[in-house]
Amino acid sequence: MTESYMAVLTKGMCLSEEDGASLSKDFDAPKAYLAGSIKDIVSQSGMETVISYIALLLKKRIVISHPSVEAVQEFTRMLPALVGLRHVWTTLYSYMHLSGHELDALQVRTGYIARYVDLEVSNRPDLDDVFVNLADSEIPVASLAKETMTIGEVHKEIGQLIVQSAEDPEKPDSQVIEDISLKTREVLTSLASFTDVSDNGEKLALNFEALKQKQLPLATENFL
Repeated sequence: MTESYMAVLTKGMCLSEEDGASLSKDFDAPKAYLAGSIKDIVSQSGMETVISYIALLLKKRIVISHPSVEAVQEFTRMLPALVGLRHVWTTLYSYMHLSGHELDALQVRTGYIARYVDLEVSNRPDLDDVFVNLADSEIPVASLAKETMTIGEVHKEIGQLIVQSAEDPEKPDSQVIEDISLKTREVLTSLASFTDVSDNGEKLALNFEALKQKQLPLATENFL
């Protein structure tokens, strides 16, 4: 077992008499997550799905809670597909506990998706910006995050697109994800028009002055 583990770790593959060669690239984590249904997520949250969408884009702290392991895992595994950004899956913490070392792991992160079956997590507002209460179909936003998470017209437009696409019986989950992805790229393209090359010339930085000159609604400005 140790030999096989080390082979995967160092070479990205292992050999066995029964199965032959197994390549780590054939077991892509995001592909496994996408085995769920984005339509199920939208049907549970409705227009409030856009709250999760905004939180993912802004790299907020998201806590998902339900007493059933199966329910919380099924929901969480598909949530990153709302934005279709690969890095989001790396922030997912599965089946967390309210114990010292696990809490320490979260508190050094500025954004994550953590799922709990311990309902006591609802009494730990210090752990989240957005709390997805699956049992009660509620997604409250923490008071400190409300300014950047305010719902404006652009958010409502995105939410309507998500719901309409997910409710279309002719569309498979893959098409719903593509529809949302196209909208996400549209938002990111709009954001690119407010960026300049940073002083070191290596990466783009948001030009807040250009953003102010557009006189956008406050909710839209905070989101961008």
